[in-house]
Amino acid sequence: MSTPFIRNHQYNVIKKQAEFLQKTLLTVADRSVLETVRYSAATNIVEAFPSLTEDQKQMLEQISTLDSASDFQRYLSALVPYLEPFPQITLKQIQKLFPKNKKLKLPDLNATDFRYLTYLSWVDIATNKLFIVYPIEGKFVGIEGRITPIHKKGYCLFCNRHQELAFFSVKTKPAHSSPDNLSFMGHYVCLENQDCNHCITSTGPLEKFILSVSK
Repeated sequence: MSTPFIRNHQYNVIKKQAEFLQKTLLTVADRSVLETVRYSAATNIVEAFPSLTEDQKQMLEQISTLDSASDFQRYLSALVPYLEPFPQITLKQIQKLFPKNKKLKLPDLNATDFRYLTYLSWVDIATNKLFIVYPIEGKFVGIEGRITPIHKKGYCLFCNRHQELAFFSVKTKPAHSSPDNLSFMGHYVCLENQDCNHCITSTGPLEKFILSVSK
């Protein structure tokens, strides 16, 4: 039985390195350059994990031996059983994360593939609000804010991908302030959250933003 150890953002790192190595093999003939890129791909993948068993490390490092498109496809497919899905969550748990929102639009969890999810998100078109749920230290954190398309391309805070952006603005309450003293914190994020999840390679910026607005 496969023991999951690859989170979605780490799998995205693997896919990105596989794509780069595959392109290099098709365009570069210099053996020394190819060997360097092979080594770098394996190293970058291993460094995306805080800890690995020797078997896990050897499995991931097999990328350095691949040549054909079918090799890369088999490599990526073989890793799918080791994906660690987004933690299980119920609609009731989600509702409790947003107690002030009495007409909360809920996501379709049955249509969600949690293996390829770093953060759960959905948009309520009626209110132009984006909702994000993310697990931090074993607990779910929920944030909501206004989402406004800007009709321009730029780099998303979460996935660092050059894509159509929207401005995500979240109400925050400064520490030691009165309940009426509210401010806003915002940033540019992907307009398509599903695509963002398919491209995110680090949870650092996402976690930093969530922690800064959920204090």
